Amino acid sequence: MTEEQLDKFRIEGLQVRVVRDALQQNDVVGIVVAWDDESVLIRRRNRRVVKLSREYLMQPASEPRPEFNL
Repeated sequence: MTEEQLDKFRIEGLQVRVVRDALQQNDVVGIVVAWDDESVLIRRRNRRVVKLSREYLMQPASEPRPEFNL
């Protein structure tokens, strides 16, 4: 995820989905608040903030979730 993409998500207030593994229940959905070189802060719907690695797949929540072959 590039700095420009993260900044666009933050400025637009766009809901993003962070896909951490093959299970949809482990996804984090929220708004990008801040980031540094290794992590990103996501504010969830319940207003809690989650710190996640920038290596996870991040996409707009309106897009369909990618399928994983198990």
